[in-house]
Amino acid sequence: MKAAVITFPGSNCDRDLVVALQQAGAEVARVWHKDDSLPAGTDLVAVPGGFSYGDYLRCGAIAAQSPIAKALRQHAERGGFVLGICNGFQVLTELDLLPGALMRNQGLTFLCKPAVLEVATTDSVFTSGYSAGQQITIPVAHHDGNYQITPDELEKLYKEDRIAFTYAPAINGSVADIAGILSGNRRVLGMMPHPERAADERLGGNDGALLFRGLVDALVSS
Repeated sequence: MKAAVITFPGSNCDRDLVVALQQAGAEVARVWHKDDSLPAGTDLVAVPGGFSYGDYLRCGAIAAQSPIAKALRQHAERGGFVLGICNGFQVLTELDLLPGALMRNQGLTFLCKPAVLEVATTDSVFTSGYSAGQQITIPVAHHDGNYQITPDELEKLYKEDRIAFTYAPAINGSVADIAGILSGNRRVLGMMPHPERAADERLGGNDGALLFRGLVDALVSS
């Protein structure tokens, strides 16, 4: 399975994401924001956390206009897999690959701590390594992780079983305690918590490793 990790100015979790994917068995290429194409044969594009372009406009808004963004959108539109984590989730909403928006946390505080998540669905390559209702611990590190969506769009997420993870308990004001969502074709996942920071027991936990291992195994066998 071939993955490409995009680096923007201000990305700070790109190396962690590369390591997590490699440990799960993926062949990983690094892609710079000024590139205008992805490596041939790319199965998964991963957009890491950080502060792309310093978050000087809306978080992720400038990254969504970068040269690589067109290739990322085209990859998703032809059915390729995409994973956006934290700032990467914000980028995917700015690209309209996922619905909703990420707002300033309730309480206006930066959150950096382990968070308990509940796996809301296992019906995706990203969550197939977990059990439905399983609680896992994944770190969060965000200031603008308060996920908001219209009532009609929220109803659609529920109806189509596209909520991937929820916070248990709530931490940032996100509607329905949403921590991660899937696209309509279930091939794009955006999530605020950082599974790449929980992919090695030596670093404090490996609940995130199941996401990467399940993802790689599913794509290799497909």
